[in-house]
Amino acid sequence: MQLTAENKLKKLIVVGDRVLIRLKKPNEKTGSGLYLPPGVQEKEKVQQGYIIKAGPGYPIPMPVEDSEPWMDQEEKVKYVPLQAKEGDLAIFLLNGAHEVIYEGEKYFIVSQGAILMLERETEL
Repeated sequence: MQLTAENKLKKLIVVGDRVLIRLKKPNEKTGSGLYLPPGVQEKEKVQQGYIIKAGPGYPIPMPVEDSEPWMDQEEKVKYVPLQAKEGDLAIFLLNGAHEVIYEGEKYFIVSQGAILMLERETEL
C-alpha cells in the first residue's frame, strides 16, 4: 500500500477514550498588532486543534455468564461512545496531552477528560 497524504492516517487506530489532535495554526500577532515569536503559543496551558481520529470510547464490562467449556467463547466488547467526533475543534489542556510525531507532523494524543470544550460545525 502506497502512503499518500489522504490515507497515511487511516492505518492509525486510537484506543479507548483518546483522540488524535492536530494543532490549529496559531495567530502570529496579537489583537493589538504585535508579532509573536514562534514558540510562545506552544507554551500556553490551553491549546486548540482539530480532532483527526477518535477512539471507540469507554469499554463497558460484560456480565459474567455461566458458559460451558464446549461453547464458543466470543469476546463482545461494547463501548460508551465519546462526545468528541472527528472534525471537531477541541480546546484542551496541554498537561493532559502527549505529543507525538508521525510521518514528520506533530500531533497530540488527548484523553476526553482533558478536553475542555468542542466546537462542531453541524447542528447538535
